[in-house]
This record gives sequence, structure tokens and C-alpha cells, in this order.
Amino acid sequence: MAALREHAITLLSATTVSLAADGDTNVYKVPDDKRCILSHAYLVAGADAGTSDISIGANGTETDFIGVTNLDNLDAEFDMVLLAPVPSATPATLKSYAANITIQAQVATHAGGTTNVLYLFGFLY
Repeated sequence: MAALREHAITLLSATTVSLAADGDTNVYKVPDDKRCILSHAYLVAGADAGTSDISIGANGTETDFIGVTNLDNLDAEFDMVLLAPVPSATPATLKSYAANITIQAQVATHAGGTTNVLYLFGFLY
């Protein structure tokens, strides 16, 4: 992967996430001496995701970026969802993750395949 540009929203990682079992998947580790703000993620289905639920956040929390989100609308291979904090009249609070924090995707209810890819975006500073 090309070197990351600081202060520019860029692809941080592309990670295979199984929706066939409950559990956590490490999707990114903030580099030494950096902080990270996540902006959004795309989840591309490898198959029908059924009634799977996913969340994204720091290891131990797993919901502080994207709360538990139902993936019912991922009905076929290559369907994709955009995962991002929902803006409202009150701005969504984002987290600034410190160096060496591991970001995880957590599957809480599984009903999908094993070949889904999570593309995580954000910037370093």
C-alpha cells in the first residue's frame, strides 16, 4: 500500500471480515506517534449477509465509532453498505484514537459468509 498522507482522508485498511460467526476482527492499528480520526467504512459483501450485525471501534469498546448496525440489506455478493456516524442537528461526536490503539469490527449476530471486505477510511495527524 502507498504511504499514507497525513491530514488527508485515505484508505487505512482493507480487511476480510467474517459474518459467519460472532467475534472481533482487527482492522487497523494506529501507528506509533500518530493519532487517527476515522471518517467512514464500506463493507462489501461476499454473499448474502442475512441478519448480521456489525459495529466498529476501539478494542474493548467496538461501538465507539459505528454502533451496532443491521446488515439486512446486503442480499448478494458485491452488495455494499456505507458505515458512517449519522449526522443530525447535533453533530456526531467522533473519536481521536491514540497511537497503538487497535480498531476492531465486531460481529454480534452472524448470518453471512466469510469473504466480506471492510474498507476503513480516516486520517492521521
